[in-house]
Amino acid sequence: MEIRELGIAGAWEILPRTWTDPRGVFLEWYRFDRLAEVVGRPLDLAQGNISVSARGVVRGVHFADVPPGQAKYVTCVRGAALDVVVDLRVGSPTYGRWEGVRLDDVRRRAVYLEEGLGHAVCALTDDMTLNYLCSATYNPAAEHAVHPLDPELGIDWPVDDPVLSERDAAAPSLADARAAGILPDHAACRRTVERGPRPAAQGWKGRSL
Repeated sequence: MEIRELGIAGAWEILPRTWTDPRGVFLEWYRFDRLAEVVGRPLDLAQGNISVSARGVVRGVHFADVPPGQAKYVTCVRGAALDVVVDLRVGSPTYGRWEGVRLDDVRRRAVYLEEGLGHAVCALTDDMTLNYLCSATYNPAAEHAVHPLDPELGIDWPVDDPVLSERDAAAPSLADARAAGILPDHAACRRTVERGPRPAAQGWKGRSL
């Protein structure tokens, strides 16, 4: 697989190699060793989620308190989606910036994002199905959202009338979330990431810094 960092530090696009024959398709959609080699640490798997959405549904922008935060590895196993990473880390050089990656069941791309980054998705097809792995279990008290239609973010959603949940429709703007002190701090995010296990020089053993 090919793994490339996006324009927002801490987010990567994964492009797997696929094998196709008359029987169907085979691919490795996740490799902990290959990912760890590129990003510098393994993804500690704590929870796996499946999300199914109708066309036009927008979910996000969601993020978790840091520490501990929640890293995510996301792919689309049915249909197509625009997956969006938003830099919500106060003090980051790319604070307030977003980047989108098309995920679908044809090219089978995935996105990995570190703790502190915001995540959102827009379903481009009916019954769009996401499969994503998380580094921490769901903790509603530590989960937050920023309004996905906030003009300050300026996310270019590829649907005319995005369908939002009640929670996302009531989410604060980026400015209000920052004023309320709920956005992640960039330095705290870096410390959280750097404390994680790292690859040893010979093979994969993992160690704490």
